[in-house]
Amino acid sequence: MNGKKILFVSSELVPYLPENEVSLMSYEAPRMVNSNGGQIRIFMPRYGNINERRHQLHEVIRLSGMNLVINDMDMPLIIKVASIPKERIQVYFIDNEEYFKRKATFTDKQGNLFPDNDQRAIFFAKGVMETVKKLNWSPDIIHVHGWMASLLPLYLKKYYTDEPLFADSKIVLSVYGKTFEGSLDKDMVKRISFDGIPEEEIASLGDPTYNNLLKVAVDYSDAVILASEDIPEELENHISNQEKPVLPYVPVQEFEEAYANFYNTEVLK
Repeated sequence: MNGKKILFVSSELVPYLPENEVSLMSYEAPRMVNSNGGQIRIFMPRYGNINERRHQLHEVIRLSGMNLVINDMDMPLIIKVASIPKERIQVYFIDNEEYFKRKATFTDKQGNLFPDNDQRAIFFAKGVMETVKKLNWSPDIIHVHGWMASLLPLYLKKYYTDEPLFADSKIVLSVYGKTFEGSLDKDMVKRISFDGIPEEEIASLGDPTYNNLLKVAVDYSDAVILASEDIPEELENHISNQEKPVLPYVPVQEFEEAYANFYNTEVLK
């Protein structure tokens, strides 16, 4: 991985959120690349249940201040940063008072999905891309983890298609087991099509279930990693019908060599 630039975009990340498959691998994969001489950037949402004082988050004024248009509304983008001390890894946080101030990640106290989760996902995808543009950092690989980040492959290929910074970037999608039941807002297609992405290309998001979100992410990715043993059969079938590199599931204790080889021999070939 020496000298390769990899952008990690994740829904969740330890130590900022509790450990699960997504948050743990979103930490371990960048750590592996970093220790093998690669250059990394990590982005995640700044949910309100992340303790800013304990983790020493601070706003990056030169990156903050722009507005992102979500469904014809101007939404201010705030960028914060923190470091994972023992690894000397820097993490960028996408923040907005409307979308990420609440003291939870994806659901309310009753376990119901937040009604604006679709808008939060759009804002996160566009926020990451706009911030990387400001950093003027051209990644060789963009590795996506978790459903809140799942719109990024679509936006990169359809909304940022003419952006030279990403012209040679390859998208790797880690697919995990089902992490929410039900559907996001049924107007999600309209909100995405507002950005000039044709509705017929995202027709499956007419019912924005977990599986359908990930199917769209698979369609616009260059390679797929099966990051859980228990992936929905519907998703597995969709992935197997694609003519793109797929890395079968590897336990976290054994992933380092497998991921590095996959990056080098299948994604960057």
